[in-house]
Amino acid sequence: MLRLFAKGFLTYGTCGPRSKARLAFLLAAVLLATIPAAAASADAKEPVTVLALGDSLTQGYGLVQDDGFVPQLGRWLEGQEGTEARLINGGVSGDTTQGGAARVEWSLTDEVDAMIVALGGNDLLRGLDPAVSRANLEKILQAARARGVAVLLIGFQAPGNYGPEYKAAFDAIYPELAETYETLYLESFFHGLGTQDPGSAQAFFQADGIHPNTEGVARIVAGIGPSVAALIVRARRK
Repeated sequence: MLRLFAKGFLTYGTCGPRSKARLAFLLAAVLLATIPAAAASADAKEPVTVLALGDSLTQGYGLVQDDGFVPQLGRWLEGQEGTEARLINGGVSGDTTQGGAARVEWSLTDEVDAMIVALGGNDLLRGLDPAVSRANLEKILQAARARGVAVLLIGFQAPGNYGPEYKAAFDAIYPELAETYETLYLESFFHGLGTQDPGSAQAFFQADGIHPNTEGVARIVAGIGPSVAALIVRARRK
């Protein structure tokens, strides 16, 4: 198209008045047609800004900064997917779904295009009412919807020691909210650790048995990464 424009420009000086007018109109049309395509190409290359809203698992508790979840995820996206993304570490150690709901409004700045929601682990540690956790997560998803922010909701599963009713109520929160709010969904933050028995799985955790070590985070990132890549694609389409 640019070659056509250049050829037309060189021809312009040799034309008669009528031909000049006709050619000028055609050249203007060619030029205007290239502008949207160039703008779209530039937009496609702009990195998507992703907020990772979570607790100590997201924050990178007990690890040097570069070994945490968010830095490792950024490297995985760039290395495995060739995806440029600006990741914001919105992890706060000890945070519950209530804490996330309280800070989501000011965390979703204008620059945020997408959000990973990974909250609920501390609700389980405290045995909080599943109905309360559900309401908090719903507030977070409502805030994202109001701003047109794409969401990946990552679930947590309750242990059996709270009883079957508690477990059923809590485990249902994430898939049901994901369906209601049409978010992307991943059933577990620890999806990437596979189905190891408790003994072998401990090799991927720090001494507290709760927070993953560097290798554990790498495996977690490999499990979550494809869903985040899909989130970025969805954000670009909004």
